[in-house]
Amino acid sequence: MLLICSSIFAPDAKGFVSNQTIEVNESSGLIAQVRSTTAADLKKEGSIDLRGMSVLPGFGDAHVHLFLHPYSEISWNDQVTKQTITERTVRAVNHSKATLMAGFTAVRDLGTEGALDADLALRKCISTPVSLIPGPRYFCVTRAIVSTGSYGPKGELNPSMNGVDGALGADVADGLEECRKAVRRQIGAGADWIKIYADYGFRSRMGAIAPKVAVANRALWAEEEIKMMIDTAHALGVRVAAHASLAESIKVCSRLGVDTIEHGYEADQEALNAMAKHGVIWVPTLGAYYTMRTGGNDWKWKKAQATFRMGLATKGLKIAVGGDTGVFAHGQNCLEMQLMHQHGMPWKDVLHAATVVSWEAMRGMEFHGEDCEKNLKMFAAIASQNEGEKHGDNGVPFGSLKPGFAADIIATAGSLENEFAQAIEPSKIEFVMKGGKVYKWKGQSV
Repeated sequence: MLLICSSIFAPDAKGFVSNQTIEVNESSGLIAQVRSTTAADLKKEGSIDLRGMSVLPGFGDAHVHLFLHPYSEISWNDQVTKQTITERTVRAVNHSKATLMAGFTAVRDLGTEGALDADLALRKCISTPVSLIPGPRYFCVTRAIVSTGSYGPKGELNPSMNGVDGALGADVADGLEECRKAVRRQIGAGADWIKIYADYGFRSRMGAIAPKVAVANRALWAEEEIKMMIDTAHALGVRVAAHASLAESIKVCSRLGVDTIEHGYEADQEALNAMAKHGVIWVPTLGAYYTMRTGGNDWKWKKAQATFRMGLATKGLKIAVGGDTGVFAHGQNCLEMQLMHQHGMPWKDVLHAATVVSWEAMRGMEFHGEDCEKNLKMFAAIASQNEGEKHGDNGVPFGSLKPGFAADIIATAGSLENEFAQAIEPSKIEFVMKGGKVYKWKGQSV
């Protein structure tokens, strides 16, 4: 299949290349080659004409919760304790399609929040070669790992008990051996990633009598426990994301080898420098703080804005797109990109963050170090074969329009340079391809 393009975005160069043809290997779902358009290309039967649009790699959202929906519709507590896993899974199916139709061809789901391991079954239903439902490439963690007493939902009848009616928003572990077991349990179940909560509002029950105490984030682990979880995951070939808001938590996790930091709105310059020094990718989730900025949370939004601007000025710090989507509506994932641009990130850098860096924030350890170059060459060779085999949704490179990368390709009818916010809205996304299969064309689902 040929895609005829008048303008394609090259994320590495952060610029556009004119009059290009993308050849897609439909059997492998990979890009076979990208070259200058010829007269013969224009006449080839079955080619898709994307001229007049801006063509890009599919976007990635490195922090979603497909099993949640906006808290403005129903609170987090009620979603976890009053909605069945069946209902939440049906919603997740709809969220998957909405995300893909918005041009987001890959997501990392950082916790089912009480829906147990339902994300693993959803991943199976989305993934190629036999895809039952439309959705993005889906990297999941099953359940995040927390320490006793820290996370919700928290009942009122028995305050010392974890969970409400058996519903737990995360997996509880304490001490070195429990931490090791929790990581092994999640990976054995099939998790792509491990997520840990490095800090949280541990004393949230104090809200009525000591509000400032209740909202303060506190470290959940001893350093030895964090190190145990990171080292155990890495030894099994799995990367680790840390929910960390406090500057000290960010510094500790970065030093101990965590792969991504989620949120980080209370980071200081030293913490931002630590992420840059240790090659940790930051996922700032501006969209969540913007959405929840009312009801006493405006201070978090103000802090998140200031910290993001500091991060932009921090040399060597990689920032990925990840909105904590689910707090706001799935299919509106572009909100995070819009906020990043509004707060000082140049639009070309936002596109780079949504493609190359988001892949770096999702990919497995097989795409690190010497293995990365070896595997990229292998996939380029597969893409050049007429009958290249598919390698599953999560085992291939994506995020760039290069030979051997996944044919995850989108096109917008808007002007990225002049009207960036509008150009990345779902209504402007005219074309969506994932893995060489067209899911949206001329603005309609196909």
